[in-house]
Amino acid sequence: MSTSHPGPADAAATDGAATPTVPRRRIIVASLVGTSIEFYDFYVYATAAISVFPLLFFPKGNDGAAVLASLATFGVAFVARPIGSVLFGHFGDRVGRKATLLGSLLTMGIATFLIGLLPTYQQIGVFAPALLAIMRFAQGLGLGGEWSGAALLATETAAKGKRAWAAMWPQLGAPIGFFFANGLFLVLTLVFGHDSTKPLFDGPFLTWGWRLPFLLSIIIVAIGLYVRIKLEETPVFARAVARGEKVKAPLGEVFRRNWVQVVQGTFIMLATYGVFYLMTTWILSYAIGPTAQGKLGIGYRDFLVLQLVAILFFAAFVPISGWLADRYGRRPTLLVITGLIIVFGFCFSLFLSRDVMGTGANANMGLMLLFLCIGMALMGLTFGPMSAVLPELFPTNTRYTGSGIAYNVASILGAAITPFVADALVQSVGVGWVGAYLAFMGVLTFIALWFTRETRHRDLDTLEDEAATVAVETTSP
Repeated sequence: MSTSHPGPADAAATDGAATPTVPRRRIIVASLVGTSIEFYDFYVYATAAISVFPLLFFPKGNDGAAVLASLATFGVAFVARPIGSVLFGHFGDRVGRKATLLGSLLTMGIATFLIGLLPTYQQIGVFAPALLAIMRFAQGLGLGGEWSGAALLATETAAKGKRAWAAMWPQLGAPIGFFFANGLFLVLTLVFGHDSTKPLFDGPFLTWGWRLPFLLSIIIVAIGLYVRIKLEETPVFARAVARGEKVKAPLGEVFRRNWVQVVQGTFIMLATYGVFYLMTTWILSYAIGPTAQGKLGIGYRDFLVLQLVAILFFAAFVPISGWLADRYGRRPTLLVITGLIIVFGFCFSLFLSRDVMGTGANANMGLMLLFLCIGMALMGLTFGPMSAVLPELFPTNTRYTGSGIAYNVASILGAAITPFVADALVQSVGVGWVGAYLAFMGVLTFIALWFTRETRHRDLDTLEDEAATVAVETTSP
């Protein structure tokens, strides 16, 4: 008769330090609240980069050049994010998940608050965009460390067979943060009577009202810190520490042993980032931009209403994707979703060309809403499983660093340059090529998924399939 003998992982699991005593609902709230705050901070900047910063932080003259320059500062954060993933990943794999999550939240929150205090170009000249870029870089550092920590907090405490469902909670922070960021800007434009088509530089919104979303972030950061400070270390990390598996240099270990997984994870995330920032940042620029630049000239306020409605589809499809990934597996679920993203990319001209959409007051708002809802639904479906998929590629002692690098290098390829490239494509060859660009990213993601093994049943302690691990243990002499 075969018997089961406890291994190192079993012994460590009986250790009080490795046994989770924090209620699962608190873990869910901590991961959700933290990422909601981080994405709120990130999207507040993204919204202002289109509607405020080109007017206040760059020299007047060519409006198109000012928008491109503002989008360039937006992209600075994506350069910082891989650096943040290395910095915070080092401490996350060496010290632990909890302390690192607190540090990333503070970094992001303080930088966002300081943006609300910055002087404009009219006050200090070229130092204004320079300071704006520095604060944006700090935002990127914080978010670079935030996502991995929140994802690991969820996955490393998940119930068996429910890892994708548990991991989708921090992903919900993206639509929640986006909703509150854009919703607050909408309220402010209504209260102050701001019209993006006829901006008043001496009006209250452009004088001081735009600063409020940035300044208010310090309050919600304090709430996030309060929630997270009550957490414990994840049991998976505690067991790895008990087994003596910590490494001195997680970054070197990742590139020595897991560089293939870094490449796979980067390209698995590529299409997700592409659709993410086309449907949030670029589409805002295209919709409210002047018709003289080949854009639609829709009022900022009108478009924000459409975007807020569409964000509900984003939020609704994140939990659906978590359920699908647990039920059918990560790989088949994402292959189907990525195929739909490719098809969606080739449909851009059917929705967004000016011949079909119209411009200004004559724009077809119903068609725009349909486009946004489809895109946001696809965002929820592709984004939801990622906080399970990427951590499952890496061992515990380098999981924070490895998953963070893959996630954030993908942000450079799929997000940092995407709004910039898309805006240039619109002005040169038309909006249909923006969709073709998204389809190209989708093809690269599809190929990466095709050559990646399914990880649904992977044991986070051993990186072996759970069924295979049980079989080995039950046949031990």
